[in-house]
Amino acid sequence: MAKKTARNTRGKIVSAAWELFYEQGYEHTTVEEIIDLSCTSKGSFYHYFDGKDALLSTLSDLFDEKYEALQESMAPGMTAMEQLLFLNRELFAMIESSVSMDLLARLLSTQLVTSGEKHLLNHKRTYYRLLRRIISAGQASGEFSSDRSVNSMVKLYALSERALMYDWCLCGGEYSLRDYSSQVLPTFLSGFLSDSSPKDRTGEIY
Repeated sequence: MAKKTARNTRGKIVSAAWELFYEQGYEHTTVEEIIDLSCTSKGSFYHYFDGKDALLSTLSDLFDEKYEALQESMAPGMTAMEQLLFLNRELFAMIESSVSMDLLARLLSTQLVTSGEKHLLNHKRTYYRLLRRIISAGQASGEFSSDRSVNSMVKLYALSERALMYDWCLCGGEYSLRDYSSQVLPTFLSGFLSDSSPKDRTGEIY
């Protein structure tokens, strides 16, 4: 029970912080405002975080919270490929609507230079556990090829999502992240499909 309470308290702080970052910008958000919105205490905040800067690395927590919610909304009959594309579409829609592009870019850049934990690559995350489950099921059903290992395919999928986010930030958000990904990701992931899975001549699933 104590662990669950601690997780909920930390989660409230993270959710409140990113809501404020999006609404009024990172620079204009104070620790006091985060504490007030999260209905926690100063002691609780500094128990989990050294300061506001430490919250930048929690964007992966926000993503995982979204993935946990998405698991519950996936239709039982969806194929493995449909599940992967659904998760990508919904996450990227959330990023466009509630995550500042400047903060996403800052997170990606800090992950490149950090000598500490690379949060986006933490394979204990909900993200990676969910991907392994979906891809394993896809291989077991014969939808996905068994030529590659599950971990190799998970790595490729995660790499493609990071590349799409990086390019979106690099281009200053001049296009819709979700829509562009919906156009290019199916072609990229068509390499996961087994020879018996239906494809059109472009390699896209249908």
